[in-house]
Amino acid sequence: MSEYVVELKHVTKRFPGVIAMRDMHIQIRPGEIHGLVGENGAGKSTLIKVLTGVHVPEEGEIYVEGKKVSFSNPVQAREAGIACVYQELNIVPMLPVVDNVFMGRKITNKYGLLDYPRMHREAKEALATLGHPDADTKRECGKLGMGMQQMVEIAKAVSINAKLLIMDEPTSSLGEQEIKQLMKTVRDLKERGIAILFVSHKLEELFELCDRVTVMRDGEHIITEDMANMTNDKLIQAMVGRTLENQFPKEFGVKGECMLKCEHLTSIGVLKDVSFEAYGGEILAFAGLVGAGRTETMRALFGADKLDGGDIYIRGQKVNNRNPSQSIRNGIAFLTEDRKGQGLVLSQSVKTNMILANMKKFMKGPLLKSKQIEENAQGMVDTLRIKTPSTEEVTMQLSGGNQQKVVIGKWINCDADIYIFDEPTRGIDVGAKVEVYNVMNQLVKEGKCLIMVSSELPEVLGMADRVIVMREGRVMAEIERGSKHFNQEDIMRAAWGGALT
Repeated sequence: MSEYVVELKHVTKRFPGVIAMRDMHIQIRPGEIHGLVGENGAGKSTLIKVLTGVHVPEEGEIYVEGKKVSFSNPVQAREAGIACVYQELNIVPMLPVVDNVFMGRKITNKYGLLDYPRMHREAKEALATLGHPDADTKRECGKLGMGMQQMVEIAKAVSINAKLLIMDEPTSSLGEQEIKQLMKTVRDLKERGIAILFVSHKLEELFELCDRVTVMRDGEHIITEDMANMTNDKLIQAMVGRTLENQFPKEFGVKGECMLKCEHLTSIGVLKDVSFEAYGGEILAFAGLVGAGRTETMRALFGADKLDGGDIYIRGQKVNNRNPSQSIRNGIAFLTEDRKGQGLVLSQSVKTNMILANMKKFMKGPLLKSKQIEENAQGMVDTLRIKTPSTEEVTMQLSGGNQQKVVIGKWINCDADIYIFDEPTRGIDVGAKVEVYNVMNQLVKEGKCLIMVSSELPEVLGMADRVIVMREGRVMAEIERGSKHFNQEDIMRAAWGGALT
């Protein structure tokens, strides 16, 4: 019997124009939480898809409990006991919990019909083992919170008696309490002997949870080591091939005029009398807990959501941003937190996505200037260091960090005055984060106004000149860099509703 529940040996996967994974190996033990990290484009997603039968490698071998296996589709991987909870949850919102738990599997009674009593019973049992004994298996999944939807995904794995559960960026869309529950669930699964492959860009989570960690870079295995022997610096150096002396390379612009002034923004049930000013040459960060109203504020001032009251001024002139098109004409660019759903057309090429927010810039009469589009896209690829075989590459084929850079390039093409970056580094690696921060620094040095919404307090403290703290749709505090309150503890105190003295 092998000491490993799953083992990859010398696996290579090629795509047209690129080798996504080369001579890769990894061994995962039963009852182990095994971290997997690497920069975007390092090959982590390819590794996951090989393990789950989505991709078939050209070379190498896969073993499950010492037995050589070959997966040509996800069903075979699932039958072998390998399950995955993807970053983009594989939930059908309009179907009830029970149908989502048994998606792709059939349990029938003696009449050949779906045995719903048994399915409800087993779904309840699976959710109970995850700490949710009162879960309603008849409820539509779309009406559940993100944390509970994730538990439904994990319940799928539990119900098939998975030997290995892959968790791909599982905390990226969760609140603080949901993350704590997830951490407990992962530890409980480990105690039951289930192996966990935990993929995360949040290094603190790896140190908190993992027994061992494997680092990938450029599609290759770099190191596998016990977490007890690793440090933050060692991990980063292994991932990027260099040390990151400054994780937050803050550069200061010259504070200029008031570019944006919002007064008494109100949206019934969402925003309550939100007022603030934002200046050229500075980064204004919005901090707060999940549901505090930060994204809602940005969507309202961009015209994506309706305002019930309040005024917006750009360079002292009152504007009425009734919709995003009007906001773009008024000089506002909005990088949404949902890059896949709202920031990109994933089926289109990199160069097409680059021009979507300002196509007029690349038109002559009714025709697009193809040469200018290609030159612009290649320039953005070079400047933003986007890893892509060419500007013709379909955007969905890029890693998350490189997709984020395409979104940034799209908005830079607008030459806006006011840039809103909503969770600009969510789900991207430490190397790509630094590159995004450098883009932000450059915009600030050009005198642009930059507003950043972030749930990562180290990021807020590292990059912001001022911080607006929100709670339940209200502004709770405004804190300047250099103030005695410019620290993690006081920002959290304000986010929880406490007074700063």
